[in-house]
Parts: sequence; structure tokens; C-alpha cells
Amino acid sequence: MSKSNHHRDHTRMVPSKLVLRNGEVYEGASPDWCHEDTFGEVVFTTGMMGYVESITDPSFAGQILTFTFPLIGNYGVPEAKFWESSKIHLRGCIFSEISAFCNHHQAVQSLDSWLKEQKIPYMCGVDTRALTKSLRTQGAALGAIVKNKDIPEHFPDPNKTHLVSSVSTKKIQELGSGKKKIIAVDCGMKENIIRSLQKFPIQIKRVPFDYDYSEEEFDGVFISNGPGDPILCQETVAVLQKVLQKKKPIFGICLGAQLLALSIGAKTFKLPFGHRGQNQPCEFLNSNRCYLTSQNHGYAIDETTLPKEWEVTFRNLNDASVEGIAHRSLPYFAVQFHPEASPGPLDTLWLFEQFYQLL
Repeated sequence: MSKSNHHRDHTRMVPSKLVLRNGEVYEGASPDWCHEDTFGEVVFTTGMMGYVESITDPSFAGQILTFTFPLIGNYGVPEAKFWESSKIHLRGCIFSEISAFCNHHQAVQSLDSWLKEQKIPYMCGVDTRALTKSLRTQGAALGAIVKNKDIPEHFPDPNKTHLVSSVSTKKIQELGSGKKKIIAVDCGMKENIIRSLQKFPIQIKRVPFDYDYSEEEFDGVFISNGPGDPILCQETVAVLQKVLQKKKPIFGICLGAQLLALSIGAKTFKLPFGHRGQNQPCEFLNSNRCYLTSQNHGYAIDETTLPKEWEVTFRNLNDASVEGIAHRSLPYFAVQFHPEASPGPLDTLWLFEQFYQLL
């Protein structure tokens, strides 16, 4: 068999159920190596491709991810250098069908064998259309992948735990070279953000979410994406509030946008469904131009709580939620979507150029 062609392991599948806290039950099957019940927040993504990038996105920590596209795994899994983090952080995956074989010149293993290697439970044979319609009506739901007949009595909410502390880098990393230096606050940063920043001649100091860099020398600050409720990242917000006094450029993405909002006294709230996929339309209010964006978040900024010196720059055209904010005169801005994509469209890569020009 060639390196690019991988058959799924002859995994023995046994009956399992996805149980939601509201009592809904979805039948399916899981590999026999999945022994423990798996709890998490059940969400869905509308992406037709990019399952490797989605599965390795640290922003999915604590969640059981439902793929709405009917067949997943047909092009396998590439080497780790193509992933969005060094390991899988989500709790589990739900598929309609997982491909029995894969073929791609970058594939080094099948999706099935990779999930087994990473000890990530999954279910297939699930009516993902019915499940998605339910989630699209009631909102993201707490749930569990179980094998026994008993319905769990308690569904722990991962959003009440400090998920960022579990996915943030534990060590400081120095990257790149150039006259300008930025601090990149890692709250669960996707690797393609680092790749995007490294395209510019700048020094990058990647630091943990709770690292205090406020007294160091730097030309700008970047705040990354990450999982969970932003209100739990009080350490990150406290440092940001000190840094805002320096009036140096600040750029935030996803959770970074929410943390910037909290640091200026605005509030955040949980979206009923969240935005997950690569086809979210956002209007850039300065030009009335629409951009297709890649998104993965469950919280948003409360527009009514923004200070008067701040403005909304992007708006989601599906639900009118805030997708970007900026200070009216100082070099502070953030977006709720992912301009680095991976997966998804690259329409808004120019935001990285904008940040570089501000340094």
C-alpha cells in the first residue's frame, strides 16, 4: 500500500448513544476501545472540509463536535506540522459516516487510527441532520457519548472550568526576527496564526495566558483565540488593562476580541448556537463590503456595553452579532472571526498586514 492510501483500521464498532441533557437520544456506534462515557458541550460545524484543522483547534476544548458534512475522513490525516496544535483538545466527534479508506499525497494515517492514537472517542452512524436541527433550535447542549443503557444524571458544563489554562502554552517561545517586537498572548493559539505573523519581519514572543509582560519592551500585542467563557481569564484581562495605558497597537482574534472588550469595561454573553464553520458572512462597516469568514466561537461582545470611544467594525450578517471592534483614535482593534482561516477563506488576511503597519 502506498503512503498516501490508508485503509481504516478494522475497528470493532459497538452500539452507543449520544444523550443530550434535555433527554434527546441519538443512536450510533463507537469503537470498542472507547470505554468511558464522554461528557462535553455538543456543538456543530458546517464546514465541508478542514476536519483536521477543526479537530486540532484548541478553541474546541471541552466540546463534542458534530460534523454536518455527511462523509468525513476521505483524505486522511497529514503530519503534525499541518495541524493547528500539537494534539487534539476536543472531547469527542460525531459523524454521519467515517470514511473506510483515505487517499491523499499528504496523508500519513487514517482519521480512525488518528483518533484512536489520540484517545478521542467518536460516534458514527448518527443522524447528524436531525441532531443539527435540534441544536439549531435549542442551542448548543450539554451531552454525553455513552455505551450503557443508563441515562447520566449529571452533565458537567465545561464552560464553567478554566479551559484556557489547559490549552495555553506553558513556556515562553521566541520566534522570528526584525526591528519590531510583539507579544503574542497564547490563550489556545492556532498554529496558522503564528505562521501568518511570521510572514512579517518581526520578533514574536509567545507567552502563556497569565504571563505579565506589561513592563517589558515591545511594539505591539496580539491576543489569540481560545476556548470557553472569557470571563474566567481574569489574569489576561488584568495585564491587558495595564498595557492599554501604553497606547501601543493591540490586535485580538476570537477570544482575543472578547478579552479586549472585557478589558475596556464591556461585557460578553453566550450565543445560543455559536458560530462554527467556514462560511460565516461578515460586513465590514467601513466599506459595506461582505467577507466570508472562518469562525469557531460560542461567546460574543455585548454591543450596548462598549465605551463611546469604541466602535463596531464588523457585523455578522446571519444574526447581526458583533464581529469586530476598534478604538476610534488609538491603534486597538479585534475581530471575532479567524482571518488566518485554516480551514476556510483567506478574504481577511489583510488584517495581519494592518497590524504590522501599525507597529
